[in-house]
Amino acid sequence: MAAISLTKVEETAPALVDLYKSAGVSLAKHGIGGLRAAVYLVVDYSGSMKPYYKDGSVQALADRVLGLSAHLDDDGSVPVVFFSTDVDAVTEIALADHRGRVERIVAGLGHMGKTSYHLAMDTVIDHYLDSGAAEPALVVFQTDGGPINKLAAERYLCKAAGLPLFWQFVGFGDPGSKQFDFLRKLDELAVPGKRVVDNAGFFHAGQDPRQVPDAELYDRLVGEFPKWLVAARAQGIVKDPGSR
Repeated sequence: MAAISLTKVEETAPALVDLYKSAGVSLAKHGIGGLRAAVYLVVDYSGSMKPYYKDGSVQALADRVLGLSAHLDDDGSVPVVFFSTDVDAVTEIALADHRGRVERIVAGLGHMGKTSYHLAMDTVIDHYLDSGAAEPALVVFQTDGGPINKLAAERYLCKAAGLPLFWQFVGFGDPGSKQFDFLRKLDELAVPGKRVVDNAGFFHAGQDPRQVPDAELYDRLVGEFPKWLVAARAQGIVKDPGSR
């Protein structure tokens, strides 16, 4: 499985060329330049997220994740789960039609609900298992606050620790908000007391996520992934080294 070449990105998504290059630098810096992995994007569609859809922050994150995915995966698209109280949509964003894609998806969705992680996590787990993928997966999970059912979210994360999935949570909003206390807790759940490996990371993208420089965002998205890969391989969770 070959990664997508710069030439193909130039042909299919010229607006993402700089993102693709920046992602490549971060992957090389973290020692995973040749890695093959599936990439998922999970985005919060709760009512408080409205400003981030309006100002393009969600689309910008999707574009950046697509730029990263082009190095790790070979199909030029990222499976995307929109969630609020329930799962609102399961779709994909592809290199060839990324422009305005978030707006088009959201136009077909209904009421923006509350924030509930576990059903979205379950959807990703099912999608990954059904795909028959041999490679590990990086799940970029964006939210602007803690879930209404904390116990269920924690339980799903701990159960998923036995699968080749790494959950990188990204917070939109005030870094000082208590809304993110739960995500800090998830990030620090005991190993092996609660879960077999540390399968999650968390960072804040702030109140205007578009202002986070591409290089910094990619470093934060992939920074904990290599450590997880080592631990997951040691436990036999990731069977194949995945690199060429």
